[in-house]
Amino acid sequence: MVEWIISDGLTDYRTAEAWMEARADAVFAGHAEECVWLVEHPPLYSAGTSARIEDLTDPDRFPVYETRRGGQYTYHGPGQRVAYVVLNVGQRGHDVRLFVQQLEAWVIATLDAFNVTGVIRDGRVGVWVERPEKPAQADGTPAEDKIAAIGIRLRKWISFHGISLNVEPDLRHFDGIVPCGIQAHGVTSLVDLGLPVEMSDVDLALRAAFTDIFGDTPQPRPSPGLAP
Repeated sequence: MVEWIISDGLTDYRTAEAWMEARADAVFAGHAEECVWLVEHPPLYSAGTSARIEDLTDPDRFPVYETRRGGQYTYHGPGQRVAYVVLNVGQRGHDVRLFVQQLEAWVIATLDAFNVTGVIRDGRVGVWVERPEKPAQADGTPAEDKIAAIGIRLRKWISFHGISLNVEPDLRHFDGIVPCGIQAHGVTSLVDLGLPVEMSDVDLALRAAFTDIFGDTPQPRPSPGLAP
């Protein structure tokens, strides 16, 4: 069973990290079920293990948190759905690359529920959407904006951290970093694409797509709290 947990309001970033680590340890020890935890954070930047200081272009804008997840700088804030995945990758094939591909497929299937075509690109982490209404790239291909970021960490083959999907964040908040170290492309959100969706709509789509991709049926937890 995979527990499906949704927290209301804004969750402190360090509190979320501590919760995930404790939950990962409990899953490894067999004391807790795997889970997906859906949160929103107050505005902040987080630095993954590959973050380059030159990509933090406005260090005084929001709090900056160093973290041991993979990836570079990313933004979290209200209107962005963050899905933390505490899953036993060891029991799911011991294949990190496959697991990341499943996370990408999860995002793409979620976007498909809103008739948005998400794509992945070699050399660019995350999920992107083509923007044919914008000026084309230098090579003549359509412009592309990032709509979701992916960054995970494994400990004892238990995953934590996860994905962030832009529903309706303030896209100006991304201006203080070079998101994921990529300067040639912008960022977007479902609402920026013209879709009047609510966070609850996205949560339902995420849950349905999770079952399709991972083969598990998430079980809602009635009282989220913060106890692992």
